Amino acid sequence: MAKKFVVAMMMHETNTFSPLPTPIESFARGGGLGALNGPDAVKEAEGTNTSLGGFIEVARKAGAEFTVPMAASAHPSGLVTKAAYEQMTTAIIDEVKKGCDAVLLALHGAMVAEHYDDGEGELLNRLRRIAPDVPIAVALDFHTQMTDAMVNGATIMTGYRTYPHIDMADTARRAGRTLMRTLAGEVEPKMVWGNRPIMSSSLVHTPSREPMKTLMGMANQAEDTGEVLNASVFGGFPQADIPHLALSSVIVCDKRTAEGEILLNRILDTAWEKREGFLFHPEPLSVQVGRAKGYTDYPVVMADHGDNTASGGTQDVMSVIEEAMKQELEDACAGPICDPACVEQMIKAGVGTEVTLELGGKIDMPAMGLKGKPLKITGKVKAITDGQFTVTGPMATGTTVRMGRTAVLDTGKMQIVVSEKRAEPYDLGVFTHCGIDPRRKKYVLIKSRQHFRAGFEPIAKHIVMCDGDGCTASDLKLFKYERVKRPLYPFDLDMRLGRNEA
Repeated sequence: MAKKFVVAMMMHETNTFSPLPTPIESFARGGGLGALNGPDAVKEAEGTNTSLGGFIEVARKAGAEFTVPMAASAHPSGLVTKAAYEQMTTAIIDEVKKGCDAVLLALHGAMVAEHYDDGEGELLNRLRRIAPDVPIAVALDFHTQMTDAMVNGATIMTGYRTYPHIDMADTARRAGRTLMRTLAGEVEPKMVWGNRPIMSSSLVHTPSREPMKTLMGMANQAEDTGEVLNASVFGGFPQADIPHLALSSVIVCDKRTAEGEILLNRILDTAWEKREGFLFHPEPLSVQVGRAKGYTDYPVVMADHGDNTASGGTQDVMSVIEEAMKQELEDACAGPICDPACVEQMIKAGVGTEVTLELGGKIDMPAMGLKGKPLKITGKVKAITDGQFTVTGPMATGTTVRMGRTAVLDTGKMQIVVSEKRAEPYDLGVFTHCGIDPRRKKYVLIKSRQHFRAGFEPIAKHIVMCDGDGCTASDLKLFKYERVKRPLYPFDLDMRLGRNEA
């Protein structure tokens, strides 16, 4: 008889400093996969470069019968409401209660709800109570905040190896391969894990560059050569004031071998030795914009990492655009800026009409001590679209981005994309869908930390990181942490760590 799998997705990266709420409606977001279930969820995810898409592929290849009781993904934002969390987890748990041979979960690993610091660990523990012997395979984001509860609740865990995340589906496939070997009786997975008290800015911990490159390389080699079943390194997500924030690693090995513990300590000890490389060094915004202006070959991509959607930013802070206008950058495109009121104003005015907008700056950020600051801009409405396009780049390939109604404001020197909903610009489609070709611009101003590299790095002659204002700033000194476990690097620079202190 065919195996029965329960496949589900519950993903949210929670920025506890973000002023944006996260109710259940956020998980039905327009951009990408929303809160769906059953055939609608399968239709939306199948064939896409997402963890859910990867798990569906695993189930298909296994010839398994499978159900998708919940496919929920929201843009990073503030705490997940209790009602939203309970609705999502209940849907998954109720389906597993009906009986199954395996559970395949696409989770983020950094969900914080109003009533639980460890959203994923709580879900997995609830599942274990009702299905103590059912194998549970979990695919996780690179920015996971690992906990004992998560490791104790799962059978197999794999994490993204890339940032920007271009291996989401493959992460699920890696977990799926180990799961199928488990169901066939070939292996008995055992997980070992640990962490080091390092809180690194996510701007400097991408696996494509040092110091994370060495750590991820060690994990990848061990898994790819069969030394262990799976090996993952997690950078953590620093915009969360929670006790279990740290750099961590999880190794899945066969219960009959001892390589996992050896590899784990080698990875984590190396991380500690390289800890200084995880420090972020801020720079004045005026200097960064001036550097961009000094280049003579184009396009120059300017990434505002202080207000990026993929980390919980409001996407309406105007500091970088304001500085670019002050320094008179020309032939530029920018956006998307999330401002529904300005979109409405431009739609009412119509294409070709000159309008004056109080653009952006609609949302205060009390945790950062920042007040919203709109920027008064005059220009012509160049285009109006439905804000929808299919991703063709390497990240989340095949998914549909829905930015809501979108309009373009042309100031003469800059074309600004304004949307009703937030959308991380990791694909050129944020511009091309509304008639702007960023490859032909001198300057491309976007709000992103690393994901933009998936679509925009190939076209960029230069990349300038811009320290704009916002609740996703890379300078961790701007955040007031009250609940993190101390000592913690880099706040406690003189700390000494023995292996048993982690």
